[in-house]
Amino acid sequence: MSDSSEINSPQPSQSVTRAWVRLMRAQQIVLDAIEQDLKVAELPPLGWYDVLLELARADDGRLRPYEMEQRTLLAQHNLSRLLDRMEKTGLVQREVFSEDGRGRWVMITEAGRAMQARMWRVYAPAIQRHLGDKLDEAQADQLAELLAALSQKSYRAPKNSIEG
Repeated sequence: MSDSSEINSPQPSQSVTRAWVRLMRAQQIVLDAIEQDLKVAELPPLGWYDVLLELARADDGRLRPYEMEQRTLLAQHNLSRLLDRMEKTGLVQREVFSEDGRGRWVMITEAGRAMQARMWRVYAPAIQRHLGDKLDEAQADQLAELLAALSQKSYRAPKNSIEG
């Protein structure tokens, strides 16, 4: 049985549903193609690039794990395992956070900076090939604006929650 809140909930239009399906398909197709390009070049997966890029952009090339979670949108458990693998290959290192002995900094190494640059040499042309070659500049600008609108946080807690 369904409750009355399900009956009264607004349903997406056919256009919105079609946009959702196409967005999900396009994302998966483009990400898979870029991952394949990196694999063929014998480079790590795209998630590694995201972590290295955020570390390279950070002050002093270091971030706390929770900052990395926010910037990369990786879940804590996935990020932790990824950092373990990256540390074993010498791309990042962890250091105790001096103000709080329990916390850690994650820092990019010179090898990590070099890997991020190597990956970009494959990643940049892949973005162009799988996206840029299929859209003109006006379409790319329009798509960027549309995606920015979708990227606005719109979470609303249910009325009976603590936040409600």
